Amino acid sequence: MKALVLAEKPSVAKELARVLGCGQKQKHHYEGKQYVVTWALGHLVTLAEPEDYDPKYKTWNLDDLPIAPERMRLKVMKETSHQFRGIAQLCKRDDLGELIVATDAGREGELVARWIMELVKWRKPFRRLWISSQTDQAIREGFQRLKPGKDYDGLYASAVCRAEADWLIGLNMTRALTSKYNAQLAAGRVQTPTLGMMMAREAAIAEFQSEPYWTVHADFGEFQALWRARDEHDGRLRDREEARRLEARIAGRAARVVRLKTTEKSEPQPQAYDLTELQRDANKRLGYSAKQTSSVLQRLYEQHKLVTYPRTDSRYLTSDMVPTLKGRLESVAVGPYAQLAARLLRRPLQTGRRIVDDSKVTDHHAIIPTEQYVNLSALTPEERRLYDLIVRRFIALFYPVCRYDETSVVLEAGSDRFYARGTVLRDAGWKEVYGSSAPADDEGDEEDASPQREDQRQQLPALTQGQALPVKRARLRELRTQPPPRYTEAALLTLMEKHHLGTPATRADIIEKLLATTTIERVRSRLVPTAKGKQLYELVVDQLRSAELTADWERELERISRGQGDAGRFMAAIRRQTGEWVGEVKRETKDYKPHNLTSSRCPECGKPMMEVSSKRGKTLVCSDRECGFRKSAEPRLSNRRCPQCRKKMEIRDGKAGKYAQCRPCNFVEKLDGEAKGGGKAMRRQQQQLVEQFSDNVALTASLGDALKAAMQKKDD
Repeated sequence: MKALVLAEKPSVAKELARVLGCGQKQKHHYEGKQYVVTWALGHLVTLAEPEDYDPKYKTWNLDDLPIAPERMRLKVMKETSHQFRGIAQLCKRDDLGELIVATDAGREGELVARWIMELVKWRKPFRRLWISSQTDQAIREGFQRLKPGKDYDGLYASAVCRAEADWLIGLNMTRALTSKYNAQLAAGRVQTPTLGMMMAREAAIAEFQSEPYWTVHADFGEFQALWRARDEHDGRLRDREEARRLEARIAGRAARVVRLKTTEKSEPQPQAYDLTELQRDANKRLGYSAKQTSSVLQRLYEQHKLVTYPRTDSRYLTSDMVPTLKGRLESVAVGPYAQLAARLLRRPLQTGRRIVDDSKVTDHHAIIPTEQYVNLSALTPEERRLYDLIVRRFIALFYPVCRYDETSVVLEAGSDRFYARGTVLRDAGWKEVYGSSAPADDEGDEEDASPQREDQRQQLPALTQGQALPVKRARLRELRTQPPPRYTEAALLTLMEKHHLGTPATRADIIEKLLATTTIERVRSRLVPTAKGKQLYELVVDQLRSAELTADWERELERISRGQGDAGRFMAAIRRQTGEWVGEVKRETKDYKPHNLTSSRCPECGKPMMEVSSKRGKTLVCSDRECGFRKSAEPRLSNRRCPQCRKKMEIRDGKAGKYAQCRPCNFVEKLDGEAKGGGKAMRRQQQQLVEQFSDNVALTASLGDALKAAMQKKDD
């Protein structure tokens, strides 16, 4: 008997088939002596739509809500039904004795396979392939230690609960808000609390009152020191005249060292990456969005096989991986990493609890390089930069800690005290891996704008207790308190992780969904709620804004995946909550005012048109959702060429009908062939073309006659 292997994507199936010796390529599968390898195309099966339960739900009606079927149905996705039918036919073969689930080793991958198994009514045994990299060695070892499928029943139950909860809450709340306010308003179990956190930051910014303050620095030539009233003071002066008097008082005076302390400090290596930390780092260092990082990382994992499983929430390795670590270092010891890795390969690797801890790894360990040979030239610039982050972080794990001396000094000039702090590097340790781009221990701390931080990185000269130093110059600075900054994508990911909103695998998609629905927008490197998002936040029920409630749900889903939670009770609570929230929307008396109304009127119903952005550019959409009329807000290019500059002309609508216009030359031509400001000349050119092609190219008589007749008709 053969085993049927179900992969999640065709590319993965192709690699599995190659390693397993399945050389016969068929339309829907590969076949060999022991295995038949087939594939999904992502999700082939999904939850049924409301109209699949009742045709009346095709029309969005507030009175029909909530829609909460007692038992959720599944259906085959129309776009990929051909592949589902191919898998269904394979499952009927008598020579296939078991199924091996080889979809992605995570919650979503489990759902992809189990829903297919449910619809094809698979009743034979099944086992699970659970691997953390796509190398040939990992695949072979994974097939040698396949796990019983029932071991992942909890993971499947958690995935079903997550999918059904998102369907119930997202669908009902989106339909309720859209129907109530006659506008496309989307809400969801995770995206709405995420918007809520951004709105809380907006409120803090709006309430913030900027105030001026002054600082005074004493310049001692080789270093600078900040005036502070006492040890715990931040150095800010709120009175300008007081600051000026201080500046005048200390200029030209001598100060004496009254306290000098040098402390040896160390900075440990950064831990290995999980997905969220990698997305944060790529956003800060490379400017990548979370979604971009996920996409590039997936290629490094699946196509190039250079990194381990990406969608992990662990930053630790397991003890059984320790023997493989030197092999991984040998594989990455190429190009700029050769010398860095060579130093480690000459001695035993140090792997403490900061690196290896079985208790901190659940489904997957941290993201690290594989043993696959690296050809850096085969990577795109995007892939190369992200791979560089992963490799350097991996190498840095085994370098010693960074050691430095931190010296703090207090100087007195009369009754005034000045404070300075500086560092002297003793051993770069792991920071040698990064060179001048080594991440600082406080990197990304946007909200700490204390004046004390300014002088921390300077290098102090050799000083002695009681030493007198002249104040060469007093420097007065006028500053203002700053509001808390809006979130970068890195900062928002941190906040989502802190509040347990989503999972490492879904957070990037949540941010992209908020952007796609114009609920938020990117303003340079910051994420900002739009006018639509601000109104949506006010209209959504209070509880759905709560990050705490969603975090509770995520924790319960995690308990269900471990076999400790009750899926039935969880879904009953979701249904009850959905009904209560829909009721609140129905009773709400607030109004929604579209933020993107234009002066244009719908030609069908006369109501104002809204301007929305789409992949094809800006579009004008009727503000009445029932009408649904839409047209492009931007002129479209025609195939007509301007006779002056030969560039394509734009098609526009005017009072006399449609016309073509060349934007650079401002040449205008009516689409019936008459050109404004040059009609006779245009007709002469067209007549000449007809005669030229009729005489010289020997057009058929019928075509030449037809062209001449058409031109004569226009002239008449």
